[in-house]
Amino acid sequence: MNDISDYLDNVLILKKPIQWGAVSSQFNLGQVYDEALVSNVSMIPFIGSKCVVMQLEDGRWELPGGTLEPGESYFEGLRREMLEELGAEISHFEVFGHFYCYSSAEEPYRPHIPHPNFIRLMGLGEVRIVSKPLNPADGEKVVAVEAVSIDEAIRRFEAIGRWDIADLYRLAYQIKAGL
Repeated sequence: MNDISDYLDNVLILKKPIQWGAVSSQFNLGQVYDEALVSNVSMIPFIGSKCVVMQLEDGRWELPGGTLEPGESYFEGLRREMLEELGAEISHFEVFGHFYCYSSAEEPYRPHIPHPNFIRLMGLGEVRIVSKPLNPADGEKVVAVEAVSIDEAIRRFEAIGRWDIADLYRLAYQIKAGL
């Protein structure tokens, strides 16, 4: 594999459309996107060579990130989400791709986000854990935040059938390592 696009050719899950309930999505590698359509942002966080993973109250391992608040830039939203979900501050962030999404729902998830087409940005970066997760009342309850090897992160996501998140962690790790 010579570059990231060669690597992506071998990541089968991200090459196919992915269905999340009423939302169908297609992953696109690169930083070209319409910022006006961004409604969500997620991050594969690292502390050095370790991947940061989070576990929700129901036992699922999940990808950190979420929906933007009204008037929030994607970076402001990401900073807020990392503090709420991981108790982390971002020291470096870069976008490496995005999901172009279409929702078949009649109404948007929240009234201020684009609908029916929207973009979920994907990035990677370095974080520093500064507190416990804030767990706001209107969010998911995070019960564990751990820095683990890439193999362990992938194992945890594959064990719950989240092949998409496992592949995102693989791809982010390869980008960070410079292939």
